[in-house]
Amino acid sequence: METEPQQETIAVWQRWFAVECNNRAWKLTTEPQRSANDDREMLDAAHAASFHWGKIGTDVNRARADVTLAHVHALLGNGAQALAYAQACLVFFEAGNGEDWDLAFAHLEMALAAATLGDAALHAAHYSAAQQAGAAIDDAEDREVFLAELARIPDRVASSA
Repeated sequence: METEPQQETIAVWQRWFAVECNNRAWKLTTEPQRSANDDREMLDAAHAASFHWGKIGTDVNRARADVTLAHVHALLGNGAQALAYAQACLVFFEAGNGEDWDLAFAHLEMALAAATLGDAALHAAHYSAAQQAGAAIDDAEDREVFLAELARIPDRVASSA
């Protein structure tokens, strides 16, 4: 009797958990009334997705996990963590990796992290870049998903100076 699963089986499960955890984290980000338990689950799911992508995913998968982590940390008010994840995914996608919508989301996450930190100038620069990158998304469905997410983040940040 075999006591350990085969590597192929582990890989299938790692991918399944990565996708499920990522989707759960994003679903919770759109909940209008999250409880403290929901916030904890959202953060745990984002980190779990990142962990599983780290085991089985590509560099693009890991950068997209950083997008999710940036988003979740920003929503929870963890501006420094959000900015670190947003900067990491932006560097990766600005290098031409991923799809057209990946770069748009990276700029969106920079804008959201900046808003969380109260950095009006950084927010304005990346919000504008997100709008431009979003308008350039070729696929209409992908563009619609992006624009819906962009509508959820502040379009202005009061200067903290």
